[in-house]
Amino acid sequence: MKLNYKRTMLVGLAFLSISAFWQMYDFTIPLLLKNTYKISDTLAGVVMAMDNVLALFLLPWFGALSDRCGAKMGRRMPFILAGTGLAVALLLLFPTVIGTNSLPLFFVVLGVLLVAMGLYRSPAVALMPDVTPKPLRSKGNAIINLMGTVGGMLALVLNNVAIRHFVNEAGEKVSDYTYIFYCIAAIMAISVFVLYKTIRERPLVEEMERINYGETAAETAVTRDEKSGRMNPEVVRSLLLILFSVAFWYMGYNAVITAFSKYAITQWQVQEGTASNCMLLATVIATLSFWPVGIISSKLGRKKVILAGAALLSVCFFLAGTLQSIGVLMFVLFALIGIAWASINVNSFPMVVELATGADTGKYTGYYYTFSMAAQVLTPIISGWLLEHVGYHTLFPYAGIMVAVSVVTMCFVKHGDAKPEAKHGLEAFDAGDD
Repeated sequence: MKLNYKRTMLVGLAFLSISAFWQMYDFTIPLLLKNTYKISDTLAGVVMAMDNVLALFLLPWFGALSDRCGAKMGRRMPFILAGTGLAVALLLLFPTVIGTNSLPLFFVVLGVLLVAMGLYRSPAVALMPDVTPKPLRSKGNAIINLMGTVGGMLALVLNNVAIRHFVNEAGEKVSDYTYIFYCIAAIMAISVFVLYKTIRERPLVEEMERINYGETAAETAVTRDEKSGRMNPEVVRSLLLILFSVAFWYMGYNAVITAFSKYAITQWQVQEGTASNCMLLATVIATLSFWPVGIISSKLGRKKVILAGAALLSVCFFLAGTLQSIGVLMFVLFALIGIAWASINVNSFPMVVELATGADTGKYTGYYYTFSMAAQVLTPIISGWLLEHVGYHTLFPYAGIMVAVSVVTMCFVKHGDAKPEAKHGLEAFDAGDD
């Protein structure tokens, strides 16, 4: 079997557009809330948490809805086009909305924008497993993550060059975000337009179903009851264990990435730039690790690589908590954290959709995001309480314990790993890069 790299990268354009948007959103919206609308940090925090709260409901719903879509262009493409089109229109409208200085209008447009982004995230991510053979989905997910990283990097560059700063008549320093909104809208529109013109979803899915019919039927017989079609109890247990594992390692990892700058400045008295370099190193190493991890996972199995990555991540967090300053060892630990996170991230989503049939991949994609987003809503609250009422020294032990729990839950997972298959019809489907 051979992954069609070109096709997978084209499918990843949707995730590139999503990642570019969220990188821009997380950077600009807090600044707008604080500087333009003079909102308190507490209320701003509530507003910034709303996207994760909405995602808990929107992502599984739209994912399942896309499973039942019978459009001629495919199940996922209508949601991708509609969500992107609405989001692009609202981004182009944003400068005008901000110019009115009306906070209620801003919140209304922002709310609709978050719904638009929620409309197509699950369908966009589900498109990859729809057109990728099951044993190659870890490799495919590695490519999707790389495309997402490219989108995030584009937004980071634009954050630096597309935002204008000037002094108004009152002598106040003011930022103009017009061009950053326009640039991100252009990236989203172009990415999804290229996706639409180059990927013919329905023919690809139909061909995949024909080629994999025998294997899919055999797997379904094992995982689902023949009469009712419901998932067998032992497979349900594996699915729940995977999903709870996802929640636990996200709770640990996100606690660190959201509070590390405060921790480093408070505990080690370092500059902001020094603290950010650790996270930058972890991100760069994780990005470089995506593809090698995908290859290793296809040979050793997803579960083994996840367990190794989660164990390494937990150990690194515990060790980081013992250090008294940022030095060479800390940078080594964060490099290892990047490798560990890549090992987890590349394989976790494919393990979830491995248990889906071709008809409900979107619903299972929604399950994955429900648990990961729930973790990202809860962990800032829990870890933040510990930081405030117990002390900053709790950050890394908290993260290490959360990830260690995920190691335990993953040990009991019996389903969802990639199975080696003989080289036959699949080769015809993924023989080249055209």
